[in-house]
Amino acid sequence: MMVDRTRLERCLKPRSIAVIGGATAAKAIEQSLQIGFDGPIWPVNPGRQILSGLPCYPSVAELPGTPDAALVAVPASAAPGIVAELAEAGVGGAICHASGFAEDDEAGAQLQADLVAAAGGMPLIGPNCIGIIDYLDGAALWPDEHGGRRVETGVAVITQSGNIAQNISMQRRGLPLAFLATLGNSAALSAPDLAAGLLADDRISAIGLHLEALGDIHELEALAMQARERNVPIIALKSGTSALGEQANLSHTNSFGSPDVLVDALFARLGIGRAPDLPSFIETLMLLHVHGPLNAPTLTSASCSGGEAALLADAAEAAGVSMPELPETTARGLRETLGPRVHVRNPLDYQTFIWGDEEAQQRCFAHLLTAGSDLHALAVDVPRPDRADPQIWRGTLRAFIAAHAQRPAPAAVITSLPEGLPDEEAVELIDHRIAPLHGVREAMSAVRIATGISAARARPVLPLLPAQPSDASTAEAARQSARHAQTDEDSAKRMLAEAGVPVPVGRVVDSARDAADAAGALGFPVAAKVVQPVMAHKSDHGGVRVGLMNEDEVIKAVTAMEGIGTRFLIEHMVADGVAELVVGLRTDPIFGPVLTLGVGGTLVEVVRDFVSLLLPVRAEEIHAALRSLRLWPVLDGARGRPRADVDAAVRAITAIVDWALADGTVSELEINPLILRAAPAADGGDERAEAVGAVASGTTGDGAVAVDVLLRYAGAAQRPTDEPVRELR
Repeated sequence: MMVDRTRLERCLKPRSIAVIGGATAAKAIEQSLQIGFDGPIWPVNPGRQILSGLPCYPSVAELPGTPDAALVAVPASAAPGIVAELAEAGVGGAICHASGFAEDDEAGAQLQADLVAAAGGMPLIGPNCIGIIDYLDGAALWPDEHGGRRVETGVAVITQSGNIAQNISMQRRGLPLAFLATLGNSAALSAPDLAAGLLADDRISAIGLHLEALGDIHELEALAMQARERNVPIIALKSGTSALGEQANLSHTNSFGSPDVLVDALFARLGIGRAPDLPSFIETLMLLHVHGPLNAPTLTSASCSGGEAALLADAAEAAGVSMPELPETTARGLRETLGPRVHVRNPLDYQTFIWGDEEAQQRCFAHLLTAGSDLHALAVDVPRPDRADPQIWRGTLRAFIAAHAQRPAPAAVITSLPEGLPDEEAVELIDHRIAPLHGVREAMSAVRIATGISAARARPVLPLLPAQPSDASTAEAARQSARHAQTDEDSAKRMLAEAGVPVPVGRVVDSARDAADAAGALGFPVAAKVVQPVMAHKSDHGGVRVGLMNEDEVIKAVTAMEGIGTRFLIEHMVADGVAELVVGLRTDPIFGPVLTLGVGGTLVEVVRDFVSLLLPVRAEEIHAALRSLRLWPVLDGARGRPRADVDAAVRAITAIVDWALADGTVSELEINPLILRAAPAADGGDERAEAVGAVASGTTGDGAVAVDVLLRYAGAAQRPTDEPVRELR
């Protein structure tokens, strides 16, 4: 919806508050007073004189001024009327606390529609939500308990779940919450709407979104653009992805394009970090608050235990975080401080020789902070004070703080267990610009996510494409209708060839004898495929025969397929491939056009090694996607194998994408396999055999060839081509 930004800012940063209701409204007054709100609070209740010690007003119309924000804590049936009064009075925005709306039944859905209509242009948060808390300026339109505190700067968290919001407010990890909001049903305002309203506040260091429903991805895109301009990182915790939408299963790649995979692709595209769970969500917000996005996932660490060092190394490797060798100057300083019995490396086990010696620890940590990593961490857990004396451990923290003051560098304290650092120590570390990270796995996840945000920001912005094509004119619709008839494999390959995508040479025939003649002209080996009728998975129906080496084998194969088909494609086989990819394109109803790349051929559904990208996409992003596959070492010539012509693959995939986007009616396209030949030799020669690469042999010398193609257009059944048998390409 169109949001009145001026009114929304008044609502999110109110200087005056109205609360409408009884006992629930009274609780909100108590919370605002407790957090230190110093503006006027006006209770509205026609049946009471006093509410939480404040005089009540009988109606909104009789308030002494126009509040910036109002909490509507009345039964659901009365809420639309109250909201209409607030909108008419020019209130900045309203928070509707009551439940009993669209989350219940059809009657509730209608009541929710009435509520939204009553709000008109006034920002409306909820219904079915707890509310909002501004910890920066002290305003709690929040009729329940919370565990936050006033801060001067911090992170904003927006969630649809009131319970999750309360849990986050109760965390004992020192995370400074600047703003907390629950959206409930999000009837009028979405999470991106609310987050965009907070971006103007320089005191907010990062924004965390907990999303149960994804909503309009273009709203998220607009938010991400604004956040990039304001240099405010955003992370998201997305749950409930299995209900995002139904997926068609014509092609193999559709079965890979699950909603969760596409959420990953969306967030990576927008530069929104995605946390896998709530603890990682909190720790990533902590890291972003203290240090912002990291340039690279590199970590240098120190602990007084080999066991802790091993845990850090294992977790780092699992998360894709690098622990580089120490620079010689750093290593030399550490050896001088720690002596010959300590093996100096990263991760560093400085052992217990200097345990309890704060001066020596400070020197050790000061040297460590010169390593030049994107994050320098001290691994330490402070024991519980009711069972042990934590003073020595606190001395280690003091030494690290002093070393950081001497040698400022991105620094963190990482605990092996989430409860290993008391809240007061975490707050002190934040005050000294050291990130307290609770739990080894969560810390490594935070480093990886923070790095991903930085990498996304380094890429130029490409706008997302709409999910649905625009309406076509009558003439364009007629053109599309004609094209819909051309969805057999031969017609699809001809269109791809015209777009610059290499395909095998072949001929369409309608008898076994013609098939043998075509095979002889093409050169063996050949493949025979049914092209009429059109089949989504020809091999499942016996409609594909490969490796045919002579005319007799061709006649036998086509004769056997005449029971299921009437026309056949005879193609020269690419016999010198070194790798196979699957390339899939489809239009998702939520995410728009999607490109999927992965291991192709008969292993496509067995190995399930794939990556999905939202369109449009650049050639360098296609190359990076191929590098992310487990298949990459094979493509790169591992263990003496010939290197695949990846550059040719990128050119072919780019041509496929460009053709499909220019056409505008393709709903699903799969090439499986795209066969890759060996890459040209570094000296300018060609690793491919010239005899096989010659056009006269029945194929081309292209480094990537689309061997099998499945194509479907939007809104049309697949039908065979009506064109006559074609000659050799």
